[in-house]
Amino acid sequence: MTLKPLGDRIVIKVIDDAEKTQGGIFIPDSAKEKPQKGEVVAVGPGKTLDSGNKEDMEVKVGDKVLYAKYSGTDVKVENVEYKILSVKDVLAIIE
Repeated sequence: MTLKPLGDRIVIKVIDDAEKTQGGIFIPDSAKEKPQKGEVVAVGPGKTLDSGNKEDMEVKVGDKVLYAKYSGTDVKVENVEYKILSVKDVLAIIE
């Protein structure tokens, strides 16, 4: 199954950070914060402007990004967690 985002939306594969602290303590799922880091796996065609042209997307497939905490919609496909969100919810590209 392939996800193809529409408009100015992107699909991100959520990246879970380590589940163990540096001191070796395991953190239970109930105490963990949701990750805000992911890898872009699909990009929509861009927002349609009033002129009819498409706005260029600032991210591309393969970029690792940070996104706003409560943004987007969570989707699980074949036991992989994805998030579909608007490109405006992307805060930064990790280089």
